[in-house]
Amino acid sequence: MKIYNTLTRKKEEFIPIDKNEVKMYSCGPTVYDYFHLGNARPFIIFDTLRRYLEYIGYKVKFVQNFTDIDDKMIKRANDENITVSELADRFIGEYFTDSVPLGIKKATVHPRATENIDCIIDIIKKLEEKGFAYNIDGDVYFSTKMFAEYGKLSKQSLEDLRAGASQRLSASDREQKRDAMDFALWKSQKPGEPAWDSPWGAGRPGWHIECSAMAYKYLGETIDIHSGGQDLIFPHHENEIAQSEAANGKPFAKYWMHNGYINIDNQKMSKSLGNFFTVRDIAKKYDYEVIRYFMLSAHYRNPINFSDELMRQAETALNRIYTCLDNLDFILKNDTLIYEPNPGAEAKISETKEKFKASMDDDLNTAGAIGAVFELVKYANTEFLGKSVLQSCPSIENTISTIKSLGSVLGLFLKEKEDSLDEEIERLIEERNDARVAKNWAKADEIRDKLKSMNVILEDTPNGVKWSISK
Repeated sequence: MKIYNTLTRKKEEFIPIDKNEVKMYSCGPTVYDYFHLGNARPFIIFDTLRRYLEYIGYKVKFVQNFTDIDDKMIKRANDENITVSELADRFIGEYFTDSVPLGIKKATVHPRATENIDCIIDIIKKLEEKGFAYNIDGDVYFSTKMFAEYGKLSKQSLEDLRAGASQRLSASDREQKRDAMDFALWKSQKPGEPAWDSPWGAGRPGWHIECSAMAYKYLGETIDIHSGGQDLIFPHHENEIAQSEAANGKPFAKYWMHNGYINIDNQKMSKSLGNFFTVRDIAKKYDYEVIRYFMLSAHYRNPINFSDELMRQAETALNRIYTCLDNLDFILKNDTLIYEPNPGAEAKISETKEKFKASMDDDLNTAGAIGAVFELVKYANTEFLGKSVLQSCPSIENTISTIKSLGSVLGLFLKEKEDSLDEEIERLIEERNDARVAKNWAKADEIRDKLKSMNVILEDTPNGVKWSISK
């Protein structure tokens, strides 16, 4: 498997530190609101990476944090007259309300920043002892000029970064910091803010240090993969590298993976443009699985454009897969079967698996992997459907299991069709069958129309009536 490493700007063969286990850290949400489409993309992409690594035989220890203390959280908690902890509890719950139907597996560990204050303080103390951090009236900063490799992830010189940072500095920061590029490790308590005791006085951690601390605590000094959105390359991930490597004297992560931006109707998503959507907003119109399919239908490093037209295309494509699975299952239950493999089908199944793996091995090319599954679907529709000849039971079963197995790697195609209808619908279908046998076509059509009004769609086949529920 090869993955694109942001640190080296090239594809590299993936070789984990431990040949049997992958240690992976992915930046999670700041839990002050429902997560939006831009958040959803890395959550889905790197969940898929984890699934694929497990599929090819690795044990994966996957850590995704919750940032449960920062300026936005303090402001919203104050606005709602609740504690920051209460706000965090609420939106961590809301995170799972959206992430579970999106097919995002729970991480091995979901640590919170506020549960790891001791570890954060220990790292800051170590940085201070080594001369990488300094304290000014209870505010502790990291000195970027002390870390010679600062800028190696974003590929920018310290002077260029400093020039940009100088323009963004507030007057108070300009007075406090020794250098425009220095960043906060510990913030002294302001009136009305939650705080923890520390060697520098009461305060709270900066944003960047929490991820360094939690990656170290749960995964060790050097991890295999660190991932997140492209917007985190600088300053967040750049600062994580500086803190972690200055404190531990070892490389922080071997591979850095970042997904591209998401645009809305070819415009950058922003509240000012009125095109800012949470996943919860979109899920009112489209199924969560459609959202996941849409996110995986393009290569993760490319920008992706969200629009209703593209979502409808994703919905149609996903329905094609489910229709194929439904039709194959119907054949197994109703056609005349033989219990010998179909050589052509078995060859196509093997080819599909090889193409799927080749795509996923090529820097997690989920679009190519989905394409491989569609090739098998197209073959199955041609080979098995609408034929009156004997059908191969083993090959049909193998086709179904292959689509579902490969789909599970993508977190897709896993929903099961409801096998039972309520008694009234079953009765109406039976009455319609009796009417057709009696050649009472008017009554049969009347019952068909009534079922259609109940969202039950019937399809008459040589092997019986096939039903589905319309959306």
